Amino acid sequence: MAHMIKEKSRLMARVRRLKGQIEAIERGLEAEVGCADILQLVASVRGAFNGLTVELIEDHIRNHVVAAKNNEERSAGADELIDVVRSYLK
Repeated sequence: MAHMIKEKSRLMARVRRLKGQIEAIERGLEAEVGCADILQLVASVRGAFNGLTVELIEDHIRNHVVAAKNNEERSAGADELIDVVRSYLK
């Protein structure tokens, strides 16, 4: 997982932004902000979450499939990715 350490600060920044966006939804609901405004916040969270997901999938493909040391590791990396994508798309 050394590749994750290199990307840690960038990934953590994305997670912190997501956390802030979710907190904004909570504040909006508490303040009884209009539906359209809440929906806009939810759409923003969805976009940020999808961006994080794409980045993680790309890193996994590059580091555990393309750059695998042998066919066994490549197959394991592909199988892990397939399992995650299947659960994500349910």
